[in-house]
Amino acid sequence: MSTKKLIASELASVIDSLDQEAIFNLLEQPKNSDMGDIAFPAFSLAKVERKAPQMIAAEIAEKINSQAFEKVVATGPYVNFFLDKSAISGAVIKEIIEKGSDYAQQTEGKGQNITIDLSSPNIAKPFSVGHLRSTVIGDALSNIFKKMGYNTIKINHLGDWGKQFGLLMVAYKKWGSKEAVEANPIDELLKLYVRINAEIENDPALDDEGRLWFKKLEDGDPEATQLWQWFRDESLVEFNRIYKLLNVEFDSLNGEAFYNDKMDEAVQILEEKGLLEESRGASIVNLDDVELPPAMIKKSDGATLYITRDIATAIYRARTYNFVKNVYAVGQEQSNHFKQLKAVLKKMGFDWSDDMIHVDFGLVTKNRQKLSTRKGNIILLEPTLQEAISRAKAQIEAKNPDLENKDQIAQAVGVGAVKFYDLKTDRRNGYDFDLEAMVSFEGETGPYIQYAYARIQSLLRKADFQPNAQANYSLNDAESWEIIKLLQDFARVIKRASVNYDPSLIAKYAISLAQAFNKYYAHTRILDESPERDSRLALSYATAVVLKEALRLLGVEAPEKM
Repeated sequence: MSTKKLIASELASVIDSLDQEAIFNLLEQPKNSDMGDIAFPAFSLAKVERKAPQMIAAEIAEKINSQAFEKVVATGPYVNFFLDKSAISGAVIKEIIEKGSDYAQQTEGKGQNITIDLSSPNIAKPFSVGHLRSTVIGDALSNIFKKMGYNTIKINHLGDWGKQFGLLMVAYKKWGSKEAVEANPIDELLKLYVRINAEIENDPALDDEGRLWFKKLEDGDPEATQLWQWFRDESLVEFNRIYKLLNVEFDSLNGEAFYNDKMDEAVQILEEKGLLEESRGASIVNLDDVELPPAMIKKSDGATLYITRDIATAIYRARTYNFVKNVYAVGQEQSNHFKQLKAVLKKMGFDWSDDMIHVDFGLVTKNRQKLSTRKGNIILLEPTLQEAISRAKAQIEAKNPDLENKDQIAQAVGVGAVKFYDLKTDRRNGYDFDLEAMVSFEGETGPYIQYAYARIQSLLRKADFQPNAQANYSLNDAESWEIIKLLQDFARVIKRASVNYDPSLIAKYAISLAQAFNKYYAHTRILDESPERDSRLALSYATAVVLKEALRLLGVEAPEKM
């Protein structure tokens, strides 16, 4: 039982007007630890009991008599609980030693599926830092939901369909060469894509040609199909190399093209429900009743749109995976699209549309400028990751020149630094891409936490420490208590991260835990012979277990040496 639950239970036994859950929700942490560990404000009882909150607090404090607390005192309108540090520290350390990486594992989602739509780069375009957020946020959410007991299905909904393929075919036929594309597929295809978009500004007829070629592709034209398949195959080779570097895997690579034969049914349902209206030759669903612009399902030339495909996609996922949540890790700029998508599905009679969650996020910029593939203003991800690895290796060599497996550790640190920096940002905020800040070993960074973990491993090796779940570990000093409180809070933080779809809560927690341990390490002679030596080492061990697990939830490795 958590200490907050224990306190809520004790208070419920002496308070008649509030139930245990209501009491639990009122509990707070005093700003100053000298005031206690947990406080209960008595204001809410004043009306019912018709007494001053100060008097109520004093009466409650007098009634509680439990050996679980060092003392319970009334301070003004608050009942302040001072916990038994020795007993609680021993219990927390014992639980972490027993459970290891399963510490804070929860069962809320047992037997239930969550689909997560993540990454979804466009075929024939380079994988840039613009794709990083969806990839790492979606991957971290999958880990967090698994920790909550859910079964997750990670879907890379590849952008392998759409008018851009028509434009690319036009550009390739006008200016491209097979040899150049085969020699350097993504770079060459990007050049062609950027060029045609620039040329369209002077020659709008090229845009019509692109539409025509995409229509050919939709109609199964052999030449268009062959070019599309070639662009797709070449792109996937590059994407898979980057995913391997990021250590991200998927359960499905069903992209937009997979749903080509599934859209007719979606349109048919819309027709049967009488939801389709004609507007200037196009087919739309009117959404005036939910104060949204109309959703265009088919253009006047009969071509489908993203929303048509996304309707078919959502229906397929509901049938195939029977999800309790269908999560889309997609940027904020698609917010209106997802509102329309949910509204149309709701009108179609699919109540599971309520379980579709758009996990939106802010933009990554460079020098405060928005990145754009169309304009050729992008930061390519693979060379960026390689640069991060190189910077990490230089710092590792300066700190520990004799370290074995330097290349492997530099990769874990460099890639982890880029991922962590993205994930520590509240997802709704964007951030400016700054590699130097990311790979720093100081400050609120991934390498800072990895270094704290490696430092603990070094300490445990020096002491030849073997944790023992049967041993009687206990500590009661102020700095170890700050760590214990954080360790005890891990399960609650994971739960909050899952409820808010926000991995930054885990990242911020890991920073706080690493900082608390580093403070403890600076002020405590852990290896000195003393009655508390084993307990201090056990606390260090428990901290390392939780740091490693917090990093794992974010998709970041924890090297044993650095």
